[in-house]
Amino acid sequence: MHRAVPALLAALVILRDEPPKPPVAAKVPHAATLHGEERTDEYHWMRNKDSPEVRDHLAAENAYADAILKPTLPLQERLYREMLGRIQETDLSVPWPENGFLYYSRTEQGKAYPIHCRKKGTLDAPEEVILDVNELARGERFMSVGAQAVSDDGHLLAYTTDRTGFRQFTLHVKDLRTGKLGPERIPRVNDVAWAADGKTLFYVVEDAVAKRPYRLHRHALGAGGDDPLVYEEKDERFTLGVRRSRSRAWLILDAQSHTAGEARLLAADRPDGEWRMVEPRSTEHEYDVDHRGDLLYVRTNSGGRNFRVATAPVKTPGREHWKELIPHREDVMVEGIDLFAGHLVVRERADGLPRLAVHDLGAGGSHPIAFPEPTYALFPDRNQEFDTTAFRFQYQSLITPPSVFEYDLGKRDRKLLKQTPVLGGYDPARYVSERLHARASDGTRVPISMVRRKDVARDAAAPMLLVGYGAYGSAFGVSFSSNRISLLDRGVAWGFAHVRGGGDLGKRWHDDGRMLKKQNSFTDFIAAADHLVAEKITARDRLAIQGGSAGGLLMGAVLNLRPDLCKAAVVLVPFVDVVNTMLDESLPLTVGEFEEWGNPRVKEHYDYLKTYCPYTNLAARGYPAILVRTSFHDSQVMYWEPAKWVARLRALKTDRNPLIFKINLAGGHGGSSGRYDRLRESALDTAFVLTQLGVAGESAR
Repeated sequence: MHRAVPALLAALVILRDEPPKPPVAAKVPHAATLHGEERTDEYHWMRNKDSPEVRDHLAAENAYADAILKPTLPLQERLYREMLGRIQETDLSVPWPENGFLYYSRTEQGKAYPIHCRKKGTLDAPEEVILDVNELARGERFMSVGAQAVSDDGHLLAYTTDRTGFRQFTLHVKDLRTGKLGPERIPRVNDVAWAADGKTLFYVVEDAVAKRPYRLHRHALGAGGDDPLVYEEKDERFTLGVRRSRSRAWLILDAQSHTAGEARLLAADRPDGEWRMVEPRSTEHEYDVDHRGDLLYVRTNSGGRNFRVATAPVKTPGREHWKELIPHREDVMVEGIDLFAGHLVVRERADGLPRLAVHDLGAGGSHPIAFPEPTYALFPDRNQEFDTTAFRFQYQSLITPPSVFEYDLGKRDRKLLKQTPVLGGYDPARYVSERLHARASDGTRVPISMVRRKDVARDAAAPMLLVGYGAYGSAFGVSFSSNRISLLDRGVAWGFAHVRGGGDLGKRWHDDGRMLKKQNSFTDFIAAADHLVAEKITARDRLAIQGGSAGGLLMGAVLNLRPDLCKAAVVLVPFVDVVNTMLDESLPLTVGEFEEWGNPRVKEHYDYLKTYCPYTNLAARGYPAILVRTSFHDSQVMYWEPAKWVARLRALKTDRNPLIFKINLAGGHGGSSGRYDRLRESALDTAFVLTQLGVAGESAR
C-alpha cells in the first residue's frame, strides 16, 4: 500500500548534493542579572519587530526554508489536492433554534470563509445572510470573526473582527433589518453580551499592552459620549468575561485566574442596576454558575479538586447557602454543566474519557449517555434554548467524523442530525483505534490514543507520528481529522500521548504537570515514545513527534532531554523561551500564567524553570530533523521565541539534519485564517513528516 524511499534518496530529497546555506544570525551580547546570576541572551535583538535586521533575517529564513523544501513541492501539491478532495466545500451546518430563528453557517466552493445565516421560524422561510466573512475578508491578508451576539428582539448583531492575526478584535454593531453598520468601532473588545432591552450592550476590553481582558463597559446605542466603566479588574492574574445565562434572565460577569474565580450577577432587564457578587474570590477556589428558577447551579472545587455541583438561592448566593447536588468524586472530573428548565447535563471525565450524565430536576434520578469507541471526543453543540428537552452534542473519534446528535433528555433516545461528509471514498472500517498505556518513571500509567490502518502490520517497520500537548488542564488529541488520512493511507500510524499537565485524567493530572512538577509532562511523553518502540509498534528511526504552542514547549524540552528519541519533529508556534517570556510582565498571558509555569522572580521557580526551558538548555549535540512554523502576528507566543530558538540551535547543533524555519507573515497563533491556506500548511507539515520517515508514493484506497 506504500513504498519506502531508500535512505540515500531520502537524504538527497532534503539535503541534495549542494544544499543551500542556512541563515546565520548575528550574536549581539545582551546580559541581565537575576538572583545574583548573570544571564546572556545573544539573540535578544530579534524582539524588535520593526527592525529592518529582524525583517531581513526572517525573510532569509523563509527563503532558506523554501529552498530546502522545494523538492517536496510536488508531494505538497499532491497532499493538498488529497486533503481538499475530502472536503465538501459547499456545505451547511446543523441549524440551531434561538429566539424564534434558526441560525446556521454555510460554506461555498472556492470561498475561504463561512457565511452566517438565519431563517425565521422554519427552514422553509427565506434565508437572511447576517454576516458574510468572505466580504469582510475582501482585500485583507487575514480575517477572523470573534464574538457574535444577536439582541433579544433579533434586530441587531454585535460582532468583533481581527484583521491581523494578533487576536485584537474590534466591535461592530449591524442592524439586521437594514444591513447597515452602526457607528461603533470599539477596539480591543474581547467579549460581548446584550441586555434584555435590545439597546444596551456590555463588552469587555483588553489592556493595551498585555492584552488582558480587564474592563467591563456598558454601551447604550445612540447615547453618545464615552461608555460608562462598570467594573475594572485590578489583579493582573485575573481576566474578565461577560455572558447571558441560558435562561436569559441574568448577565454574568466572570473574573477568573488559573486557580481561582468569582462571579457577579445583573438582572438582564435592568442594565443600569447594580452587579451582585455570588461568592468573593479566595485562594485556589474555582467556580462558575448558571441559573434556573430561584436557584443558581454552581460548579465548584470547594469540596475537592475534581469539582462538585451545588445549588444556591439567587437572593442569597454566597457559599454558606450552597446545597450539594452532586458530590465530589476522586475518580471523576466535573468539566462543566449545561442547565435547562427541567434537566441538568453534567459533562464529566473518567479514566481519561469524556462522558455525559443527565439529571432529571423534576422527577429526580440520573442516567448516563453511553458511547461505543475506546477513545473519542465529546463536546456540547449549540444549545441556546432553555425550555427544551432536546440536548445537542458533537461526537467524533480518531475514526468517526464529527457528528451532531440530538438527545431527548426525557425519552432517552438520540438521533444523528449530521455527520461531516468525508469525500474520496473514506471508509472507517479500514481503520482501527486503540487505547494503550505507557509506564512513566514514577510508575504512573500514561494513556496513548492511537489510530492506524487495519492492513498495516503493527511492527517496528511501521512509521508513526506521536503528538502531545500537556498544559492548562486541557484535554486534547482524539478528534477526527480528514487531513490525517493522508498519513494513515501511506501506512503512518498516528498517536496522542495524554501526558500530565493536561486535564485528561482530572484536575490532579493537571496539578502533576504544572509549576514545580512540569518535568512530568516531558518524561511522560518520553515514556510514551519509548513504550511504542519497546512494544515494536514503531522504531526510533521511523518515529516523528509533533506539538504546538505549549505542546511546542513539550517538543523543545523533550528534544533536549532525548535528542535520540525520534527521526523528526514538527514544532508549531512553540513556547520555547520560557524564562525570558515569564520575566516580561508586559507580554500577553505572562502574569496570569505565573500560576501555570511559575514566576522566575521567585528563586525556587527560576531554578526549576531553568531545568527545562528549551532555549536555555540547547547544547552542542545532535538533534533530529526539525520543522518549525510560526506566525509573525502571533499574540500568544511571540514570533521571536522560535526565531531565537532556531538561531541558537543552528549555532550549537552538531548534526547535518535539516532545521527548517517557516514564518507566516500574515497569520496568527492558529496560522492562516482562510481554510484553503490552512490546508496548504497542513500539506507542508505532512510532506515533511513523510519525507523524513522515508515514506512516499500514492495514498492507498
